[in-house]
Amino acid sequence: MLEDFNFRIIWEYMPFFLEGLRNTFLISIVSLFLALIVGITACAGRLSSWKLLRAISIVYIESIRSTPLLVQIYFLYFGLPTLGIRIPEIQTGILALTFNSGAYIAEIVRAGITSVDSGQIEAGISSGLNYFQRMRFVILPQALGMTVPPLLGQSIVLVKDSALLSLISVLELTRCGQTLTSERFMPSEAFFTVAFFYLCIYFCLKTLADWSQKKLIFREAY
Repeated sequence: MLEDFNFRIIWEYMPFFLEGLRNTFLISIVSLFLALIVGITACAGRLSSWKLLRAISIVYIESIRSTPLLVQIYFLYFGLPTLGIRIPEIQTGILALTFNSGAYIAEIVRAGITSVDSGQIEAGISSGLNYFQRMRFVILPQALGMTVPPLLGQSIVLVKDSALLSLISVLELTRCGQTLTSERFMPSEAFFTVAFFYLCIYFCLKTLADWSQKKLIFREAY
């Protein structure tokens, strides 16, 4: 069976796949960074005592989590131009991944925040810390320490979801596999290579998460 597998074609297309890997990596890193900002902001809004801010955050989180990512991508890519708003493909993909992952990260961070012992929050209040100071110095460091594993899972989901951007012609790993398949009709070689690079990204993220969890001050003692 392996004698029919053409490694020469993979090597021939390797610069093309490396470009797709670079784009996938950059799109994922930028989207994850922005999603963390959006998620923490949405989480703070959902936990806020301001009713309007809380309502906006809830509508955003629930509407994103209840609709497929592909629908969100198509809305941004095909829907916004009908409203007079045109965004390039890569920026559209980053925007879709950011808002999609941001909603899930908001719930992950909220779960971490609500798991912080209420006595520490009361101690922060008695020390004269305001809401933002309590979040910055007391709650978030512990919450983020406890949410590293689920945040890793969400980052892996984000990387895999970036494959959907191939449907709007973004040159990422899956798009490279589609191109090789259409030009040479070698789907085995194409998507074996795509899967191999996704595995490499996964193990890089897992190694980074394991290292960062060991460095966290606030972590569960075993």
